[in-house]
Amino acid sequence: MFRFEHPYLLYALAIVPLLWLIQIWVQQRRKRKLSAVIDPTLRERLIPMASNAKVWLKLSVYSLALTILILAIANPQFGSKTEEVKRKGIDVMIALDISNSMLAEDLSPNRLERAKRSIEELLGYLKSDRIGIVVFAGEAFVQLPITTDYSAANLFLRNIESELITTQGTDIGNAIELCMNSFDLESPTSKAIIVISDGENHEEAAIQAAEEAKATGVIIHSIGMGSKEGAPIPIYQGGRRVGFKQSQDGSTVVTKLNEQMLAEIANSTDGVFIRATNGESGMRYMFDEIERLEKVEIGTKVYTDYEDRFQYLLLPAILLLLIELIIPNTKSLWWEKLFDSQKA
Repeated sequence: MFRFEHPYLLYALAIVPLLWLIQIWVQQRRKRKLSAVIDPTLRERLIPMASNAKVWLKLSVYSLALTILILAIANPQFGSKTEEVKRKGIDVMIALDISNSMLAEDLSPNRLERAKRSIEELLGYLKSDRIGIVVFAGEAFVQLPITTDYSAANLFLRNIESELITTQGTDIGNAIELCMNSFDLESPTSKAIIVISDGENHEEAAIQAAEEAKATGVIIHSIGMGSKEGAPIPIYQGGRRVGFKQSQDGSTVVTKLNEQMLAEIANSTDGVFIRATNGESGMRYMFDEIERLEKVEIGTKVYTDYEDRFQYLLLPAILLLLIELIIPNTKSLWWEKLFDSQKA
């Protein structure tokens, strides 16, 4: 497996085309100045040894040397082997509510964004546990299959929006079932589900699904997003808020946190319920809870023993720089003839 140890240094390669642009500008400016004071027919006699071809030759050699040098500094590496590293961890599935009521702004900036930030916080705590994400509203689907790749988890998390599911509702029962199907129930790994929702407009199957999960040893924790007082549900068009959701009689719909239902889901599996606030998401406490679960060994294949290969690039870069230094700025008859023949 190949990689650069410092890939951000590759941005320095942009210097190379910049050098060529600067050189073109310098040459054109120099040519204009000379043409203003010296007749073009006399220029060759007055400056007989000036070589335009050598300028571009030296720049070409220097550009190649600089490119190789930047690649060397970025340190190309090859993974010499793979080995299976044994890690202890648990399996965690996140069931995230993305229904329209999660756009309410009684949490800042809204319930859904606050929930996503809390999941991001949890990812920062995890070390060798596996995590997956299920999103749900009136239906549910797997956004992220269970994995130890936290970078991928963050990437998938950033792409979660309420528009992913058009069917409205809060089918927590379906989400729990989908989380259960994502687990390898034959594995002895401890398993937990964290439901993040406002619990509004829920389906009745949620408690039954939670009890079935408990029967297989899965613990469900829940985090309530929202306030008891509630907030209106904003309506957006083209990224701009154009109003709030209204009922059939024209009154503004206010969505409130269903704390009782979410607590009941957690209690039915001996889990815990936490109500999130602007100051505290509850994920630190959730992490402490899942850390109490028994951890088993998880085998993960990873690339190890990366070997540096920068030294193979340094030598040709240094040689090219030396060649650039010894190339004279003045004409060489054999080179000028070769350059002229190429132009012809």
